[in-house]
Amino acid sequence: MTKIIGNALPNIPWQERPEGCTDVVWRYSNNPVIKRNAIPSSNSIFNSAVVPFEGKFAGVFRCDSKSRSMDIFAGFSEDGINWNINHEPITFEGEDAEILNREYRYDPRVCFIEDRYYITWCNGYHGPTIGVAYTFDFKTFHQLENAFLPYNRNGVLFPRKINGLYGMVSRPSDTGHTPFGDIFYSQSPDMEFWGKHRHVMSTVKGDDSAWQSTKIGAGPIPIETSEGWLMIYHGVLNSCNGFVYSFGAAILDLEKPWIVKYRTKPYLLSPQELYECVGDVPNVAFPCAALTDAETGRIAIYYGCADTVTGLAFAQVDELVEYIKNNSL
Repeated sequence: MTKIIGNALPNIPWQERPEGCTDVVWRYSNNPVIKRNAIPSSNSIFNSAVVPFEGKFAGVFRCDSKSRSMDIFAGFSEDGINWNINHEPITFEGEDAEILNREYRYDPRVCFIEDRYYITWCNGYHGPTIGVAYTFDFKTFHQLENAFLPYNRNGVLFPRKINGLYGMVSRPSDTGHTPFGDIFYSQSPDMEFWGKHRHVMSTVKGDDSAWQSTKIGAGPIPIETSEGWLMIYHGVLNSCNGFVYSFGAAILDLEKPWIVKYRTKPYLLSPQELYECVGDVPNVAFPCAALTDAETGRIAIYYGCADTVTGLAFAQVDELVEYIKNNSL
């Protein structure tokens, strides 16, 4: 039986699989958990990241404003479902005003490593790249150097050093809405200089697994398990009605995460509910965060819905890994 390597989280948000449901990932019945107007200035709140924090929960949220600017905001929750999001975006401190200059910020991830919480996001610096910062308390945020040159998206850190180096997966992209994209792994000794880049996996051409035929990108922080790194990722289909974002999962080698052991041929969750299909960008289910309880094997997945609201879904790690292995490309 697959085990999560990590900490117990007895207060993880959880809802049992609905009666009659055979899906390995199932939705929270009260979705969306965060509505588009949860703060006065927001047009939409989606593609956001949450973590356990001081016995409760904290997070960094993408809140697009009513003027349609994109920025990231801190927030807190007692139960991981009901959130109080700050009304003002995060103000970063740092040594170099050149890097602190804001163009846009969106699609954050949060990863606890060693003694602090690292935030990565798509950061505007003459095009999209990966911004990096850290915080101890979700009140003061220190911004580091951008990880890569433009253009890049979906920068996701691993929760521990691997062979003495920090690890990050990302998707090199372009200035537009990126009608392509593979996942790559990069390494760093100091969270500043990134290199030793390795290809992880590509899109799947043809009808064999069409939901991930246009582009792919890492989602939540990879989950360490006894079978390898469990990486939930999104895939995109270019349909006659535009892009459709669904998500699946892969198992990566623990010591060489660019080696893919298994990868889902079918999607795990696709936009089918009204709040996933209707919004500012229709037909999007975009995973950005996952909470785990090593004691029970429970996983709670937060995902953006139609680029408008935030949804929650659930899985059991042993069932999920078994499904990935039995339904692998």
